Amino acid sequence: MSSEQGSTTLQEAEDAVMGPTGRPLTEFPEPPVLTSHGPARIIAMVNQKGGVGKTTSTINLGAALAEAGRRVLLVDFDPQGALSAGLGTNPHELDLTVYNVLMDRKADIQEAIQSTDFENIDLLPANIDLSAAEVQLVNEVAREQVLDRALRKVEDDYDVILIDCQPSLGLLTVNALTAAHGVIIPLICEFFALRAVALLVETIEKVQDRLNPRLQIDGVLATMYDARTLHSREVIGRLLEAFGDKVFETVIKRTIKFADATVAAEPITSYAGNHAGAGAYRQLARELIARGGAP
Repeated sequence: MSSEQGSTTLQEAEDAVMGPTGRPLTEFPEPPVLTSHGPARIIAMVNQKGGVGKTTSTINLGAALAEAGRRVLLVDFDPQGALSAGLGTNPHELDLTVYNVLMDRKADIQEAIQSTDFENIDLLPANIDLSAAEVQLVNEVAREQVLDRALRKVEDDYDVILIDCQPSLGLLTVNALTAAHGVIIPLICEFFALRAVALLVETIEKVQDRLNPRLQIDGVLATMYDARTLHSREVIGRLLEAFGDKVFETVIKRTIKFADATVAAEPITSYAGNHAGAGAYRQLARELIARGGAP
């Protein structure tokens, strides 16, 4: 065998045990069975850049946690209502949404929460009405804590509450960060996406200092990764330089199956349960639980 063949074989063996982040792959254990439920750990999916996979990751991580026996509440906190639509709800036909829960003290959050077609997953939906809340909340007392107060009423009913935030760092996102225990930052593997992260981290640190000292960054999730491109690999290298161990070992690769599942209004775990994308979100759920980010 030539030295060239030997080095190729060695490289293949190395790739087999090293993940896309260049770290040895960990075999995360199957999540333990829960004997009781609640109180929930609240996680905000935040990035002020759009199109980075926040909603896709909220739905599919939620579905993977639900598969693992966790009771999950998904909170649509984006006026576009993409999360609600992605679970089969028509945002235009809703009478009671997260907007009513925020703005009307008489609105009952339990009445606004909908069960979904997927076991262990409930939804607090949103629609375009939520866009008005940003302006209206300005005049509220303790305006940053309105969502926190609402979620406290149902946190004992769930193990995990995932909040899908809108692509902005305005008052709604600050509400989500104030209510949360942890933050997951989905980040598309492109250099442009890296540029805005410093401002996001600065916002998280301000909320930690002034409003929510328990808040922590649970992890940075690389999305739409394409192993064939040097660009994707370089972006992950930059992420590791900036965030170190905060970067999830699990990386979500680019695939059309996510879009197909969205059109079908299903999580990928039920739409294409054997697909690598479904496996990636199941691994992310195991990794999050192993890191202590979910019960």
